[in-house]
Amino acid sequence: MNTGIIGRVLGFILLFVGMFMAVPALFAFHYGGGDLVPILVSSALTVAIGGSLILVFRARGELMLRDSFAVVTLGWLIISALGALPFVISGHIPSYTDAFFESMSGFTTTGASILVRVEDLPRGLLFWRSLTHWLGGMGIIVLSLAILPMTGIGGTQLYKAEIPGPAPDKITPRIRQTAKTLWKVYLLLTLLETLLLLIGGLDLHESLCQSFGSMATGGFSTRTASIAGFGSVFVEAVVIVFMFLAGMNFTLHYHFLKGKTSAFWHSEEFRFYLGIIAVFTLLLTADNLLAGTMRAGGAVRHSIFQAVSITTTTGFATSDFSIWPATARFVLLFMMFIGGCAGSTGGSIKVIRVLIILKQGLAELRKLLHPRAVIPVRVDGRTVHQDVVVNILGFLFLYFGLLFLSTLAMTLMGLDILTAFSSVAASIGNIGPGLGAVGPAANYQHIPLAGKWLLSFCMLAGRLEIYTVFVLFTRDFWE
Repeated sequence: MNTGIIGRVLGFILLFVGMFMAVPALFAFHYGGGDLVPILVSSALTVAIGGSLILVFRARGELMLRDSFAVVTLGWLIISALGALPFVISGHIPSYTDAFFESMSGFTTTGASILVRVEDLPRGLLFWRSLTHWLGGMGIIVLSLAILPMTGIGGTQLYKAEIPGPAPDKITPRIRQTAKTLWKVYLLLTLLETLLLLIGGLDLHESLCQSFGSMATGGFSTRTASIAGFGSVFVEAVVIVFMFLAGMNFTLHYHFLKGKTSAFWHSEEFRFYLGIIAVFTLLLTADNLLAGTMRAGGAVRHSIFQAVSITTTTGFATSDFSIWPATARFVLLFMMFIGGCAGSTGGSIKVIRVLIILKQGLAELRKLLHPRAVIPVRVDGRTVHQDVVVNILGFLFLYFGLLFLSTLAMTLMGLDILTAFSSVAASIGNIGPGLGAVGPAANYQHIPLAGKWLLSFCMLAGRLEIYTVFVLFTRDFWE
């Protein structure tokens, strides 16, 4: 590995994060919550560390594959470690473990929180907490790609290592242009949602925070009761729309803005994504109606919100779904393993992987009847190479292997099986709230110290698509 290039890239990433960390100081100053100095000190420290790395490491050149894996994983660890500083220095989250958990949850867009009462946090810290979502959603790594060419460091391999999904979809031929295009679309949708929430009666601070959580499919809210705390059908409707948009492949948004209005429907992955949400909404609505827990209007309203929120791995809530009927809870648990589309800010397994494996299974059934037939798997009319199928199968093995071992470890720490399993599933899938003692009306404060570090690792592994993190534990990587 080229440690010089790795150190320099990490320096630029920290420089970006440090500068963004100063933005919440505006809200801290305006609202006077006593968090202004901790935020500015944390920002200065992060910028200083990033600047020092840039000065020390002056290497130039192209990032190789091994370098990119190291940069992405180390980058997420370091920004999460430094992102915890405002919480610790301010004294509002005195335990560094808790602060790191909150920071990692933010940057990985998980949305799991140790806060018992979110409103107790000053406005500046609340904004930083939500801003970590927004930066992690599209990826601070991708943002840095827009300026890497100017520093003499290429970033093609970095883009491949960070972008979620089995196959990154380059919009433009040049990696720097791709990064800029993605962020422009991301920024445009964020501003549009913020404007609509302002119209809906939220102030600027809350509008931005909910928009960051929606577009990053993160789930951090400014209210302990999440979106239910606003008691507004209009706000819920706006959040539903933008969670849904954030769970889509961002290249479709780009093509739509370029005038290709049929881009959405021509995508088989999008049609499958839409169908999944529709089916889950119907199942949740029907079960809540049959159980008599809600009236028709409320059942439809809360079911569609939670179907979109859990499928896109956002984790916002308008109802305590941990007390819904057993069938509905099972459906929600199953939904945690699907996730958004490839090229979205969503986490979990991803719709495209589910679609390809489903098609591969059907193809294998046909081969039993026609042993000599060549039955390719096709998506959007294009044949999916067998290497991609094998890659997905390997991904699923590692994903569920991590799920099993981590759940086992959590039960050994004293958690009941439902809480242990759903907390791990929600962490790997970057969803946030689970079931049992970590449901939407609860939090992760009671999780043992070791459990919080384990779940933090699960968040990181899930956000970076398993392979990127696990490859660092192989002997071949270090030889």
